[in-house]
Amino acid sequence: MPIEPTEPLTPPVPPVLLSALLAQEELGLRQLAGPPARSVQLYAAHPTEMADPYPYLLGGELLLTAGLHITEAVGDPDAYFERYVSRLAQAGGAALGFGLAPVHDTVPAALVAACERHGMPLVEVPPSTRFSAVVRALWSLMAAVRHLELRRVTEAQQGLATAAARPDSTSAVLRQLAQRTGGFAVLVGPEGTELHRAGTAPSDAVGAALGALVRVVRPATTRLFPTPSSASDEVDGVQLSAYALGGPGGRALGLATAGRAPGDHTITGVAVVLLSLLQGEHQSAGDARRSAALVRLLLGERPEDTAGLLGPDDTWRVVHAQPLGAQPAPSLGTPLVDATDTLVRALVPAGQEITAHDGWALGVSAPAAPGELRTADTQAAHALSRARTLRLPLARHRADTPAPALAALADRPELRHTLRTWLSLHGSWDRTAGALGVHRNTVRQRIAKCATLVGADLDDPDVRMELWFGLRDLG
Repeated sequence: MPIEPTEPLTPPVPPVLLSALLAQEELGLRQLAGPPARSVQLYAAHPTEMADPYPYLLGGELLLTAGLHITEAVGDPDAYFERYVSRLAQAGGAALGFGLAPVHDTVPAALVAACERHGMPLVEVPPSTRFSAVVRALWSLMAAVRHLELRRVTEAQQGLATAAARPDSTSAVLRQLAQRTGGFAVLVGPEGTELHRAGTAPSDAVGAALGALVRVVRPATTRLFPTPSSASDEVDGVQLSAYALGGPGGRALGLATAGRAPGDHTITGVAVVLLSLLQGEHQSAGDARRSAALVRLLLGERPEDTAGLLGPDDTWRVVHAQPLGAQPAPSLGTPLVDATDTLVRALVPAGQEITAHDGWALGVSAPAAPGELRTADTQAAHALSRARTLRLPLARHRADTPAPALAALADRPELRHTLRTWLSLHGSWDRTAGALGVHRNTVRQRIAKCATLVGADLDDPDVRMELWFGLRDLG
């Protein structure tokens, strides 16, 4: 019996289908076993000659090996490959690439059979193709997917903002949402009454399940931090999602799509915000000003040009709050709150005191002018990560921590990869050496070189955290 893989802890990057990698003719890759390549998602590619890479995988990787770990001492090839592939499947590995030459002229038949048993895609890498070329090709494809995703999201945001300015704004926003996601969108009132719909209606079974999701979400619409504020399900291969709309109206949005494409969550989030504003009743003057500021931002105006609508304050702090248990959402003293199931983000006047809250971890940015809020949002995210890592109730952005000069590593991919791996493995020399397939002294030399180039103390946990986020953004 095949061993069910664990849930992979895949990184927050867009996946690439194995079929797209196989389509790169210059690589000459050929699939020998496993499910169809169009159904296999890859998040990374790593060469390794370890006999058991399980402890070093996050999930979603294409593992590349030349079979150096397969020696005459293996004895029973069937048993060896059974354990090797089963461990790879348990770790959530996405696929296995086997390089021909200089060790093996062909892919071992026992390996092909084991991969077939466990549903592990097996790819033959010809002698003329270096593993580094496969890794580079995957990252290039991933960058292209990310670019398309960002362009799609940007175009969708513009379309939704334009729709919100139409006389039939609610219907127009629903039509845009259905068009951009290729699905069916419905707005439902507090009594279950269908108020608006757009797109192709799903089957009766899908419609009933979507209605049930909406009913689960709707009662929470009037709370600041609803639980649940959203829900999801799958019926007959159709992805269903329901979202509570803020305000006293008790209304909810339901969405049915054929799948969940990258960017769908962001696009739907914009639609939820717009519909919440459009469906809000009896707005105060302050609410009206904030709504106007949001619409102006979505239509392309600069934050500094719209900040005057938010209030008299010139500077703000961004706060990220994450629940540690079932405690109620913290009162941050501001109506400018973006709340999801797992995170609250708030815009707070810089002069207002921000204190810790039981059952929550908070990250607070430095004071920022309206044009600097994107940077402040990143600072708050980093501060929240530090609070969670160090088990603090509240962490503030540390302006005295110098930002590591990562630009010095921009043209040194081997150093960036080594540093990223070393940080992900909490500074373990031996585990990093095993993950990279190099000697531990090589790791030490590379990390020392990184410390010199970035000009930072790598023993400082705050510096390590800044480096981790910086490397993620640098790519």
